[in-house]
Amino acid sequence: MKNIEKFILAVVFLGTVSCSQDILDKEPKSSFSAQGFYKTTSDAQAGVYGIYASLQSNYRINFAYWGEGRADAVATNHSGDPSLLAQNTLNQTMSSAQWNSLYQTISRANYAIKYVPEVSQGELGLRLVGEARALRALSYFYAVRVWGDVPLIIEPFESAEQDLFVERTDKELVLDQIVEDLKFAAENCNTNFGGERDRVLITQGGANALLTQVYMWRKDYQNAALTADLVLDNSLYSLVSMADWSNIFTTGFSNESIFEVGYNDVQTNALRVLYALGSDSDYFPSEQFRNSFEDGDLRQTKIYDTTAAQPRKIWKYFGEGFNDESPDPSSNNIVLVRLADIILLKAEALNELGQTDEALDLLNRIRTRAGLPDLDEADAIAAYGDVQSAILHERSIELSYEGHRWFDLLRTDKAIEVMQPINGLSDAANLVWPIHEDALNRNPNLDQNSFYQ
Repeated sequence: MKNIEKFILAVVFLGTVSCSQDILDKEPKSSFSAQGFYKTTSDAQAGVYGIYASLQSNYRINFAYWGEGRADAVATNHSGDPSLLAQNTLNQTMSSAQWNSLYQTISRANYAIKYVPEVSQGELGLRLVGEARALRALSYFYAVRVWGDVPLIIEPFESAEQDLFVERTDKELVLDQIVEDLKFAAENCNTNFGGERDRVLITQGGANALLTQVYMWRKDYQNAALTADLVLDNSLYSLVSMADWSNIFTTGFSNESIFEVGYNDVQTNALRVLYALGSDSDYFPSEQFRNSFEDGDLRQTKIYDTTAAQPRKIWKYFGEGFNDESPDPSSNNIVLVRLADIILLKAEALNELGQTDEALDLLNRIRTRAGLPDLDEADAIAAYGDVQSAILHERSIELSYEGHRWFDLLRTDKAIEVMQPINGLSDAANLVWPIHEDALNRNPNLDQNSFYQ
């Protein structure tokens, strides 16, 4: 029953439209045929369901490749993308260099944003457009962080007369559009849907949480603190107890979750392949990560097997003691945004704004749950060099393997400092991914990122 509910909740809201996968397989798609799809309110709802459905392929494996694979918490024995990312030998044929799935989501969103208002007016129409714009923003936010400048497409392709060969747009302009979309979503999405739908559909709280991440990426600390407050004051969200911490990932739909991508036994992801196949998983905890825990941290045994001299699996998503060697795809949800992330981002923002005591109060909320003593400024400096580094370290433990670490190193300008001793990363032009050769071959107006030319 739980798996059936997860599928329904991940790709549909309550409504009159059928929740069968057949709808999602047919329309809308990244093709001219979608322009005639939107005729009724039910079509409007189905169109937005299709955007949610496309997230499943976007993040089934790439949330980890993009957010963890180039950072310091993972080690690997695998060839292919895991090895290329870990060794910093990226190339334009690797699978994680493809942006096709992101642009499919963007295309579906563009159709919905244009046509939903024609068939669904009022509050429902605004809500659906808000969700579509938020999902478009999420896709572009990943694209900008991975490739830098990317083609900005905000209109659906409906005619062969349109320019199909779109040039790359300056990343700051793309980020401007992301902020505009998320602000619209924060004003027009539902405050809540009720129950588990609040975790797998975009709400006002979800839009504000994504805005917080974007503002922190842009080092706009004032606005980040403001949107974080809107999330922290939202009654939908609360930190779970340490006893329930593993359930955030193993069960999903926790009160701490803000937005997660839903999967089931049919719509699956690669979490087992990434983390849980023991000696044959893509990733296992690096020695540096294992050595970074403070004594007494209650999270450590919930993340990996501390009794193994060379732990070869990460059981955070499957529960302490997980020992199933099956290579079958996983039906666990992937939590993209949760409250602890936003609390620590606000702490970081306040520290940058000179409000260090308030920043430490927030940091210590997460530390206290983990069974760790509070830090004052002197403690933070003694242990980690400064308060910012203490917060960043806390994020590396609390949010480990959730797809944040590489992006944290990028936005705090620490990627080269941290990774150069590990894999020789030394050139700022190397921080982005190469554009996949398929995209270059199809679009003569695209130029490869300079480091990979």
